Amino acid sequence: MPKQHVAIQGIRGSYHEMAARNYYRKHGRCEIDVVECRNFPEVITAVREHRDYTGMMAIENSLAGSLLTNHERIRKSGLTVIGEEELRISHCLAALPGTKIDQLDEVASHPMALLQCEKFLESLGPRRIVEKDDTASSARWIAENRQPRHAAVCSREAAEVYGLEILAEAIETDPHNFTRFLLLGHDMESMDGFSKALLVFSLPHTVGSLSQVLAVLSFYGMNLTKIQSFPITGEAWQYLFYIDVAFNDPARYRQALDAVAPLTRDLKVLGEYSVR
Repeated sequence: MPKQHVAIQGIRGSYHEMAARNYYRKHGRCEIDVVECRNFPEVITAVREHRDYTGMMAIENSLAGSLLTNHERIRKSGLTVIGEEELRISHCLAALPGTKIDQLDEVASHPMALLQCEKFLESLGPRRIVEKDDTASSARWIAENRQPRHAAVCSREAAEVYGLEILAEAIETDPHNFTRFLLLGHDMESMDGFSKALLVFSLPHTVGSLSQVLAVLSFYGMNLTKIQSFPITGEAWQYLFYIDVAFNDPARYRQALDAVAPLTRDLKVLGEYSVR
């Protein structure tokens, strides 16, 4: 069976890899070959340079909110959103086999993961808390360097990939911790049954301009699932609006697009896809 190449930010065991595998397990019905990238711009570059690649990119977290710069990266990339995946984020504390929690001198991970586990980490008492680029790379560093008094906050998958022992599971403060990822590609789905779209536009600086757009979308039965503003560089107090809409009738969605276009500036569809 041919494999789908998927560019991700991070390495094996990262939450991006988990999201990519979950998506293709449910939607693609194929195995994937993960292309590891150091950062989000590298993900976009990889997909741009290979038309058969897709890219998985985090767009928002239920606790931390939106990754605003990723909205802009997608808009400027010329790529298309072709799917999404929501992943429950559950962190664990992992160290070399045989390590005891009371032996730890240092705990390392991505800053967001450390913040999400703040109460648990405080319960450990005085320990060095070190911010690193990625949860999985924190686990890999401990394994490769055989650091006996260090632990990583990472996924269970990362601990297993790098041969670490899990000292504690589900250490996040809030169990309602989800991240939504968008899948990027080159072409929108060629299907009539798509049920979600990501739009971006700006508005004239007039009274009620945004409320008019929202009223039109409501009239056509569009379910506004997210709205996010982003300041336009070089234009003080002017904003781009990123809007996610869900719907049951693609024809009504097309009518809604035609109706809101005259009310907006630079309306662009960043993706249309099905949510199954």
